[in-house]
Order: sequence, then C-alpha cells, then structure tokens
Amino acid sequence: MGDKVDRRIRKTKAQLRAGLTKLMREKSVKEITVKELVDEVDINRSTFYLHYADINQLLDSLEQELLSDIMNVINNHSISSLDETSFPFIQDIFTILAENMDLCCALLGPNGDIAFVHQIENLISEQYFKVFRESFSEQIIDIRYFHAFCLTGCVGLIKTWLTNGAKESPEHMANLAFNLITNGVKGFQS
Repeated sequence: MGDKVDRRIRKTKAQLRAGLTKLMREKSVKEITVKELVDEVDINRSTFYLHYADINQLLDSLEQELLSDIMNVINNHSISSLDETSFPFIQDIFTILAENMDLCCALLGPNGDIAFVHQIENLISEQYFKVFRESFSEQIIDIRYFHAFCLTGCVGLIKTWLTNGAKESPEHMANLAFNLITNGVKGFQS
C-alpha cells in the first residue's frame, strides 16, 4: 500500500512540476494561480493543498531539489585547477541541467526566478573563483573580469542549449564549455 501511495504522490508532484514549468514559460509565477495550475494538470485543488500551501512553496520546493542536486555535484568534485580534472564537474552539471530541462528553461526564461539563477551562479563561482585566484594571483584585479566573462558566457551557453531543446548531449556541451574556459585561460595567461 505504501508504495502505491508514494507512486501517486510522485506522479502528482511530477504533474504539478510539468504544469508549473509550462505556465512559467507563458507568464510570471506571480500571475499563476492554483486554480490555473490544477486545471492545467487536471487534479483537484485539494490535492494540490495536500502538498503545498501555494504556488511559491511549490516553486521553492522545485528550486531546493535542483539546488540540492547541484550541491551534491559540488561536494563530490574537488576542483583545484583548470585542467582535465575539472571536466567531470562540468559534465555532471550539464547532466543535471539536461535531467531538469523543463525547470531550468522556466527558471532561465523571461518569467523565471533570476534570484535563484544568481544563487546557482554564486555556488559555482565560489568553486571556480578560488581556482582562478590561486592560478593567477599576480593578476588578481583582472581575474575578476575573466571570471565574470566565463560565468556569463557559460550561462549564455546553457540558456541557448536549453532553449533550443538540448539537442546536443550533456557530454558535448560540457566539452564545449570546458574548451571555451580553458582556451580563455590560455588567452588570459599570454
């Protein structure tokens, strides 16, 4: 009996996630009502309220799950230099993005949650900025610009990839991002 209930809960939450991400592509989360969402996914309002108090709590729950996945990747990869050892980290990030394409597209889109996007940027920045600082300590002033360039470029790369349906594999995109960053490092060092 417990497995059947868990399966129903997972199915309901998956429906709500799909409905919310679809609606967020059309309008701001502030404009989405519970009624509109439950009509979209064809469930009762009472079922929604069994799991969430409101739309913001649903979105927060989805964001926290994604954040937890990214934190696990960060904690599983010790990055000490900008070389081949950092590739698995980048690849795992792209894998998470692909697995959560619907949510990531909604969050990165015009109706997304820019504060959450900045939170993810800051988490990843903490990892790489330490490596940049240690690698280029004599150029500490310029390293902030290089770091900003890499971060903004990666976000643009991710948005373009996801917006176009993530047709390329996460491995391909990780390789592209890795090559762009490491080639930028070479240009920065010269």
